[in-house]
Amino acid sequence: MTEQPISVVTSTSTRRLVWQIGIATLNRFLFNTARRFPYPFAPALSRGLDVPLTAITSLIAINLATGMLSPIFGPLSDRWGYRVMMLASLGMLSLSMLAAGFLPFYGVIMLALFLAGLGKSIFDPALQAYLGKIVPYQRRGLVMGVIEFGWSGSSLVGLPLVGLLIDRVGWQSPFFVLGGLTLLGMVALAIFIPAEGRPTTSAAVSLSFGQAWAEIRGNRAALGLLGFSFLIGLANDNLYVVYGAWLEDAFSLGVVALGAASSVIGLAELVGEGLTASVADRLGLKRSIMAGFTLSTLSYLLLPLFGHTLPLALAGLFVVFLSFEFAIVTTISLATEVLPGARATMMSSFMATMGLGRVIGALAGGSIWLAGGLITISLVSAVTTALALGCLWWGLRRWR
Repeated sequence: MTEQPISVVTSTSTRRLVWQIGIATLNRFLFNTARRFPYPFAPALSRGLDVPLTAITSLIAINLATGMLSPIFGPLSDRWGYRVMMLASLGMLSLSMLAAGFLPFYGVIMLALFLAGLGKSIFDPALQAYLGKIVPYQRRGLVMGVIEFGWSGSSLVGLPLVGLLIDRVGWQSPFFVLGGLTLLGMVALAIFIPAEGRPTTSAAVSLSFGQAWAEIRGNRAALGLLGFSFLIGLANDNLYVVYGAWLEDAFSLGVVALGAASSVIGLAELVGEGLTASVADRLGLKRSIMAGFTLSTLSYLLLPLFGHTLPLALAGLFVVFLSFEFAIVTTISLATEVLPGARATMMSSFMATMGLGRVIGALAGGSIWLAGGLITISLVSAVTTALALGCLWWGLRRWR
């Protein structure tokens, strides 16, 4: 299929773009907080609902698995418009959170977390595709780095605030607050992101599902990125699911101390996103990605050497997650330009393959930890990251 030109929003003023990025970052913060808060507060939810803890962890697994449904909605975003799908996903999040607050039953909470995860799987690719359309490629790393503050912010700010709400108001209160704030964010997005006019050609809106997938299958760079995203998701979650067990086993940390130690990861994510925003465009996106994941591979390999003292262990984790966050956000910036005629299809597929890798990494990590400890975990993550870099090199070797 011959790629058709896409209409680009050229009249957006710098001030309006800043507002759009700010509102997009706020909405991503709400999505990420809604998706992440059941992890640390699973015991509070289980007590509030009077169900076993395993019932809450099952909800978390359902929430995580929704990422694999993302490719269904990518082609719809390319056909119906990015703004429409962003507003629909925000409406989904607001309605589900408010329903969970007003109807505190297990089935309603399960549906609410499913819809929160599904809404994020729709919102993120649509937002990334929209920004890919209106932001010049030379500034893509800056903008993508800024909106990713909505991810690290959920860990550094969102989760502590949720903890305060649960402690002082009750376990249902985060659902009300997140639902109400999302409704306000939805209104703000509707005001500051203009309705998309119909393109001068029928390119993106006329793509059928079959044509959208054909665009990916026929594009070497796209296939390389999908293989890369699967492997890199597996490598990261292979470590992520056991780092708490490692710290607890090696340094006898309690729950409160583990929570404080986890803030190191949030800080690393924040610094990594800041580096993407400030450095990636100047170095070049491909060069930044290769450098970031080379450092990530080395940091996985060296992590067991940092296990002698707690400060060294936290420093090692900081480098692992900083290098990963810098490189993955930069990769997202590049991926928005690989299929300009089907951006949302590309980004939803990228996120879905990464989500599948994360699920497999999370399932395998526990067994690998029991079998070989941190050394084996680190080796598996390092080798998998190196294989991911191989996929990326193959896909982007001739891409300009």
